[in-house]
Amino acid sequence: MNVVKRNYWSTSAILFALLMGLVLFDLTLGSFAIGFSDIFNGIFNYDSTSTAELTVRVFRFPRVMTAVLAGGALSIAGLLMQTLFQNPLAGPYVLGINSGSSLLVAISTMSSFYVFGSDLGIVAAAMIGAFGAGFFILFCSIYVKNKVSLLLIGIMFGSFAGALVSVIQAYADPNNLKTFMLWSFGSLQGVEFNQLGILSLVVAFGALLSVLLIKPLNLLQLGDKSASLLGINVKSIRFLIIVATAILAGVVTAFCGPIAFVGLVIPNMIKMIYKTTNHAHLLVGSLLGGALLIVVCDITMQLLLPYINLPLNALTALVGAPVVMWIIMKKF
Repeated sequence: MNVVKRNYWSTSAILFALLMGLVLFDLTLGSFAIGFSDIFNGIFNYDSTSTAELTVRVFRFPRVMTAVLAGGALSIAGLLMQTLFQNPLAGPYVLGINSGSSLLVAISTMSSFYVFGSDLGIVAAAMIGAFGAGFFILFCSIYVKNKVSLLLIGIMFGSFAGALVSVIQAYADPNNLKTFMLWSFGSLQGVEFNQLGILSLVVAFGALLSVLLIKPLNLLQLGDKSASLLGINVKSIRFLIIVATAILAGVVTAFCGPIAFVGLVIPNMIKMIYKTTNHAHLLVGSLLGGALLIVVCDITMQLLLPYINLPLNALTALVGAPVVMWIIMKKF
């Protein structure tokens, strides 16, 4: 076994063990202590008369599993975007997916077209917006000749959607504005136990599609022209990468709101830790690293809850922004 593979297996094992340990620790955190037996029963042998098991089932397990799924999905999406655009500062929302979600949520909660009043309605609006933005970019990718132009279209779409959101906010009722702002902060609390299956299946589908793209992703690192000479249909692969990113980032944004910096920071850190460009290794590392980061953020929020209620987006920005500045100084 060569050095790269040995480093991959050992690092992945450490990250996985650390993630499992922190997940269990996170499940014990809250307003009152819960033992491991209650955690096990709350997940697998639920008793509705037990307060501890009810708490695990309804609140803690969905929150922690959402953290794992959201972190892994956003990190994989970020890796795909960084490879597609050959830019370490590309993230999963660079194509305007979060902007599409924000626009539909803003329309549904703050305008006279108030259709989606419930929490599930907000999720539906966010998902429609995310996938609508994804389909728009997919449509553009058919006609756009190069990835730089596609990146600019994504940025312009995001700016346009952001401007519309600002206009809606200016005329919104304060109560409706509060609903939108709470969604925009990002949260792990919005997913119920019976919704975990849907979230898991969609994330698994996006991750599986990413795995199927490992060989083209490795070749794209050589440049579009070299990849094309090696038999890769660059336009088709670009299309599939956008599909996978839209699925992964879209479903997380729908259920959790926009979560910043995770998909930007983690792929860069994993590349430095794993010291490889093989996407078979980077995908696994990004999945574990992203899940680990969001779980750590959730633990931090739970520990600080008696003193301060930190929004998830604020915490990921506090962690991610200094790392991004360091990446810029190191690579540019």
